Amino acid sequence: MFITHTDAQLYTVAFGGGPRTLLALGGWVGSWDLWAETFSVLSRSWRTVAFDHRGCGATIAPIESISLPLMVADVLAVMDALAIDQCVLAAESAGVAVALQAALTAPERFTGLICVAGMYHRAMPVDGDPFVSSLRTAYLATLQRFVDACLSDTDSIALRRWGMQVVARAEQAAAIRLYESLAGLDLRPQVSQIRQPTLILHGSADNIQPLAESEWLAAHIPQSHLTILAGAGHVPTVTRAHEVADAINTFHVGESRAQSAALQQLIALGRSIEPYVWGVVGSEAAHNTPNKAQSLCSSL
Repeated sequence: MFITHTDAQLYTVAFGGGPRTLLALGGWVGSWDLWAETFSVLSRSWRTVAFDHRGCGATIAPIESISLPLMVADVLAVMDALAIDQCVLAAESAGVAVALQAALTAPERFTGLICVAGMYHRAMPVDGDPFVSSLRTAYLATLQRFVDACLSDTDSIALRRWGMQVVARAEQAAAIRLYESLAGLDLRPQVSQIRQPTLILHGSADNIQPLAESEWLAAHIPQSHLTILAGAGHVPTVTRAHEVADAINTFHVGESRAQSAALQQLIALGRSIEPYVWGVVGSEAAHNTPNKAQSLCSSL
């Protein structure tokens, strides 16, 4: 389906019907397809939603509209269009910058975060960016090198061909705009403000984003947990989909169970002091107004 927001038609997909919703974002020129394999597992117990961000996939948007603020606004617009009050927000690579900014902008909308090989700061180039120069002069060849680097943990020719088909859907100008739009970005001073439970995933064989970046993020987001995927490359959502899905289920379902356990402890506490409350109310009053006394106990 296409969801209209400002001047963009955002191509959006949704699967599953679980009680919790996970909304996922792709990276630089990576469409929602980067989450397809992981969704095939998660959709058994989650409602899973994703969309092609501006500049990639099937989404239609003016190139000049590509910016971090609008991409954050797109996330909220998709949620509103699908009547999603709250969700767990997942993202990989450059999409993590969008996810973190969204969590900072509208924290009440997100119950948790998942950051896969996240990028959240990039220095402004002083003498031009050689990667951008390569995109300008040899676009397809540069994309192929990028795909090969992303898939360092597999020799699959089919996956490389598929990966090239995914990223090459982005127009050259859009790919450059997407990359340059994050130049000078630095969310490091703000990430300590994030209060959502955050799962951070990173492959030990990632040739694009250093593992140290996720280690730093885990050290500065208060309620975070870092899982290192041994031998995985830059896109474990593709090459290690079951491991990623298992990590998500273990972390966020575990959070839900912990909250449920805390609630049960409160209920047990209320029951343990029920005799005391009955004593305060008095046996005669308790006999005459049992519903009132029981209501008092239930509120504890």
